[in-house]
Parts: sequence; C-alpha cells; structure tokens
Amino acid sequence: MTSDGLFSGYQPLAVRMRPSTIDEVVGQAHALTEGSPLRRLASPQNGPAVSVILWGPPGTGKTTLAHAISQSSQRHFEELSAVTAGVRDVRRVMDEAIGRLSDSGRGTVLFLDEIHRFTKAQQDALLPGVERGWVTLIAATTENPSFSVITPLLSRSLLVTLRPLTDDDIRTLVERAVHAPHGLADRVLLDDEATSVIVRLSGGDARRALTILEACAAMVEDGATITDDIVAAATDRALLRYDKNGDEHYDVISAFIKSVRGSDVDASLHYLARMIEAGEDARFIARRLIILAAEDIGVADTSCLTVAVAAAEAVQLIGMPEGRIPLAEATIHCALAPKSNSVISAIDAAIADVRAGKFGPVPLHLRDAHYLGAKKLGHGVGYVYPHAVPGAIAAQEYRQGSATTYYHPTGIGREKELAERLERIRAVLRGS
Repeated sequence: MTSDGLFSGYQPLAVRMRPSTIDEVVGQAHALTEGSPLRRLASPQNGPAVSVILWGPPGTGKTTLAHAISQSSQRHFEELSAVTAGVRDVRRVMDEAIGRLSDSGRGTVLFLDEIHRFTKAQQDALLPGVERGWVTLIAATTENPSFSVITPLLSRSLLVTLRPLTDDDIRTLVERAVHAPHGLADRVLLDDEATSVIVRLSGGDARRALTILEACAAMVEDGATITDDIVAAATDRALLRYDKNGDEHYDVISAFIKSVRGSDVDASLHYLARMIEAGEDARFIARRLIILAAEDIGVADTSCLTVAVAAAEAVQLIGMPEGRIPLAEATIHCALAPKSNSVISAIDAAIADVRAGKFGPVPLHLRDAHYLGAKKLGHGVGYVYPHAVPGAIAAQEYRQGSATTYYHPTGIGREKELAERLERIRAVLRGS
C-alpha cells in the first residue's frame, strides 16, 4: 500500500464489489434459475410487488441479492436494519413509497436486515405496505422464519433459503475483486496459496473473504504479491497446514473423533479448534458428531444424539464464528459421556444375518389384519396386545427360525439399567 493509502475515500471492498445486476451474483444457483421467483422479481418488466424472506447464514448474499434485484428491476432501494429501525421508520418508508408510486409509477424495494429482531408490533407495521403492494419487501434473517416472523407476513411472502457459498464461489469472488476496476484494479497480485488460504478462512462467507483480501492489500505496496504469510499477518493468526481434500483434513477429523471416543475432552477441543481455525466446514464437523453420538455412545447416554443434532441445527441457523460455541458444547458433552458401541454392533449383526438369508416368514399373528379377508388367512389371529397384560410384555413369538440375540448392553452408563431390564424382558419372552 502506498503512503497516501490505497483505499482513501473508498467504500469497503465488499461494498464496492456488490453486484449491480442479478446476473453478476455468484452462488445461490438453486434460487436463481431461469423463471425462478427471484429472477422474475429482478425483471424490469416487473408485475405486482411480491415480498421475499431470505433465510441463510451470514455472508451468503442476502444484502447483495436485495441490491441486485432493486437495480435490475429499476426499483428505488431503501434499507432498514431491525437493530436500529422502529415503526416510525417503517411508516416513513411506506409514505415515501406511496408518493413515489403516485408521482412516477416507480416501485420501491425495502430491504429489512435481521427481521427476526423486529417485535410482533414492528412486523405488523409492515403488513399494509406488503398487502397493498406499496413496497417489495425483501427481508433477511439468519434464524428460522417459522419461529421469528409473524404468520401473516410469512403467508404473504416467498421464503427463499440461501446456502453457504462453496469454495469455488468464494474463489471466483476473490479473483474478481483483484481484477475489477471498482475493486483492487490489479494493483496487487495474489498467489494461489494465498487465495486458497483466504477461501479457507472465509468459511463460506463472501463478506469475510473480501474483508481479509482488503486487509492484505492494505499491507503491501502497489504491484506486490500477496502471499500466505501476508494473509497470516493480516488476520493475526498462524496458518495451519490444512487441505480440505488432503491428508490433513482426514488426519485431524480422525484425531478429533478418536479423542472424543477416548473421553479426552481437552484433546477433543484442541482438534476442534484446529478445524475451526483452518476453515473446515462447520456442518461437516457437526455431522461427524451426530454419527459419533449414535455409534460410540448410543443408549449409554441418549442425550448426546439430541445435543449433537441441536448443535448441527444451531450451526445452520447462526453460521460461524458463533457456531463454534454449540460445536464446543456438543464436543464436551460427548467426550465426557459414557461410551458404548452396542447400537452399531447390534444393527450390523442383524443386517449381516439378513444378508445371509437367516430370516423366516413373519409370524401369522403379527401380520397386518386391517383389510378384508385378513382374518380368514390367519393374519392377526392369536396376537396378544402387550398393554393388556401385566408389565406390558406379552410372551409370544415375534420372529421365526432364529433365537439370535443382537443387542448386548455394556453395563456402562444408562446401559447398566437397560441390561437389568433387558434380562427381565427376555425371561418373560422365553416364558421362564
């Protein structure tokens, strides 16, 4: 960067690189197909105003889409933030939109960021403008609209779910920003390794990627090359050797799972931190925790699967970096839980027998008897309804041709209680 400042008097790079038309938007291809609601909304020959709620993690292009739709459709653009705006601001925008329609016939896009922060009364103030077409409301939220947006507003709006940008999407945006006249205008160079690091650190967040790039450009002279060392210095973090498709990716996730399985909570958090800092996909980490909760803990502590699923949903809702907190909570919960692999052992043993042909016909008394003529075939005849007997355990045949037991509780955690109950149940079923 030169002494007088490369970006003096400029808007942030992320703002300057915001697309001016819908065709310039990178990512969200599923929502921008030909003939899609967003495409139709962006057409200059727009019809009646249709309101949209954009739901997705931070940095997925909610603000960008609102700007692009406004410019592509030649509507006036107004932006409010639910953090700072109130009912008075909403009414002012509505009044101005009515005047604009009356004077020139030009519509208005009202972009409302973080609509989930609006109270019910504040959201109610939007309804007249949405119902009567005074504005095209484009509302953005990182939280599930089913829980954060009032039903009348939801029913009058299209819900579009946005997905985290892919690595290729982020790479395209970064390279575009380096070359674009309104971006860095080729004043700096960016080597491949630095690009990969920026992509990785962005975590699918376009705004974060461009912010990192801008910080890097501010550290070098015109014509210089941004390297991974510059990225490390600009972000004030050590760069981990980590390739999402290479050995380090598999080695670290393997160490993470084995540490949780081994109940070493500190090692588990260490590997979790390495993955987070390296820009690993948080949803991938969450999925692996869900698998571990079922495979390595199972019914020894059934709360682990609930916590792991909740962490995955939380990451999807709030994105990163905040998503690190529910991931850490799930990691700690699972690492300290009693361990048992009896669930996977049981289902795999049962599947192996089925594949080997070790199965007989379904006993007649267990077959569906809810159709005409079933009783004549013997279906359901002799079936003992468990709730009609003491203890709600009916001693009757449930499968033919095998007495193989698949589930063997370990006696660890909740399975100690289950083992005692299972023994009593099997004794009843055996008739002993």
